[in-house]
Amino acid sequence: MNSGESTGKTQKTALVYPFEAPPGPAQTIEVAPGVRWFRMPLPYALNHINLWALDDGDGWAIVDTGARTDEAILAWRELFANQSDGRPMTRVFVTHLHPDHVGLAGWLTRKFGIRLWMTRLEYLSCRVMASDSGREAPPDAIDFYHRAGWSDAALETYRARFGNFGKHIHALPDSYHRLRDGDVLRIGAHQWQVIVGSGHSPEHACLYCPALRVLISGDQVLPRISSNVSVMPTEPDANPMAEWLESLAKIKREVPDDVLVLPAHGECFRGLHARIDALMADQTQAFAQLLTALDTPKRVVDVFAVLFTRPISEATPSLLGMATGESMACLNYLLLAGRVERSVDRDGVAWYRALRT
Repeated sequence: MNSGESTGKTQKTALVYPFEAPPGPAQTIEVAPGVRWFRMPLPYALNHINLWALDDGDGWAIVDTGARTDEAILAWRELFANQSDGRPMTRVFVTHLHPDHVGLAGWLTRKFGIRLWMTRLEYLSCRVMASDSGREAPPDAIDFYHRAGWSDAALETYRARFGNFGKHIHALPDSYHRLRDGDVLRIGAHQWQVIVGSGHSPEHACLYCPALRVLISGDQVLPRISSNVSVMPTEPDANPMAEWLESLAKIKREVPDDVLVLPAHGECFRGLHARIDALMADQTQAFAQLLTALDTPKRVVDVFAVLFTRPISEATPSLLGMATGESMACLNYLLLAGRVERSVDRDGVAWYRALRT
C-alpha cells in the first residue's frame, strides 16, 4: 500500500515553479483558464495532496479527492462554504486507487449524485484491496516478507496492522464510468486526453489538455520525489519498475515539454522532459549501485541503504513495507534482465547476487 509517504528518494532538477506558494486551507488558485488548484491534508509523513477543479460548464469536475479523514471532510466543507461560484460538482475523476487519491470519492459522488470516472483496473483493484480490511494477514504475504529478510518482530507487526487499506477509503460507488488510454474527453470548453501509465499503480490515468498546455500527472511524475514503485505480495514475480520506466517514456513521447505539470504532491512546475530524464537517470544509477552492492549475496532488507537516502527501520512499519516493495521492484527488474541471480536458503530467505558479465 502507498500511503502517500516517500521512501526518501529525491532528485534535484532545474524546474520552474510559476506560483509563489500553494493555496492555503479552503483556498483555490487558478493555474490555467478554468483549472483551479487546492489542497487537502493527509495524515501521513507526506502531509498534503493537490486536487484540481476543472470548469465543466454547468459545474466543476474534480480530479482526486483526498483520504477519508475527519480533517479532510472538514476541509471539503470549508471549501464548499467559502466558494463564490455556486455551481455544483459534476463528476469525480480519480487518477488511481491509493487512499489519498480515492479516499473520499464515494462520499463526494453520493453527496452530489454524480458519477465516478476511473480506469477499470484501478476501480476493481481498489474494491478488492478494500475488501481485505479486517482480514488476517494471509500466509502468502507472511512468506513474501519472510523471504525478504524481515525479522519475526516485523512480521508480527505486519500481522497486527494488516487489513487497514480501506480505513481511509469511503465505500466506492457501485458503478463508475470507465477511463481508457487514449480517450478524449470533453470537460467544459476543452478536450482532455487520457494517458494511462503503470508501475506505481495498475492503470494510472493522467489527463492532458493540449489547448491549455496542462498535464495533470497524478503520482506518475512528481517534482521533488520519485513515485513509489513496489512489488506486492499478491504478485511477487511482477516487474513494475519496467512498467514505470516505460510509462515515463510514453509520457515524454505524447506530451510536449512546454506544459504546466500539475502533480499530486509538491508544486506545479514546468520542465516535464527534464524531470522525466532525471527520474530515469536516477533509476539507472540506482541499478548500477545495486549491482555493485550485490557483488556479495544480499537479502532484500540488506539493500535499503543502497537505494534510499532516508534510514529504513522496523520502527516505521509503513516505510519498511514500501522500501521492501521498491527494493523488490529493482531486484526483480535486474533478475528478469539476467543481471542478478536469486537463491533461497534453508530458512526460506532469498539472497541476490550480481552475475558477472
